[in-house]
Amino acid sequence: MRVLFVCLGNICRSPTAQGVLQQQLFQAGLAERVEVASAGTGAWHVGKPPDARSQRAALARNYDLSAQRAQQVSVADFQHYDFIFAMDRSNLADLKRLQPAGSRAELDLFLRRFDAPVDEVPDPYYDGDAGFEQVLDLIEHACQGLVSELRGRL
Repeated sequence: MRVLFVCLGNICRSPTAQGVLQQQLFQAGLAERVEVASAGTGAWHVGKPPDARSQRAALARNYDLSAQRAQQVSVADFQHYDFIFAMDRSNLADLKRLQPAGSRAELDLFLRRFDAPVDEVPDPYYDGDAGFEQVLDLIEHACQGLVSELRGRL
């Protein structure tokens, strides 16, 4: 199985989701069976590491994002990945415009699918540290649901 998380610049929310899911899959003994990546709808940060604030907040919860580098989502991703999860409605709309007819990827809004208290992962880029903590709380919760779903499909 292959999972791609997508946000705007691929430096805050989607790399956090990638790191959290990878760790939860490892803990569940599924890391070797699921490929996880992240991308952005925009190209502003391609090649750059996740935002330092995202890395700090994640590392405080034992998620290491330091090896990740931002990339932009591509049309080919819709054939490569089984699931593409958007962090917010704007990203979902951008992905729907890019998605080719007949693509294999199942496209959805990440939090909506996994019974989170809100539908969108808020962009913490212009917020303080509390925004990055909120992002982690939401993503950890949703990733638990995703691990359960993946376990059932493998």
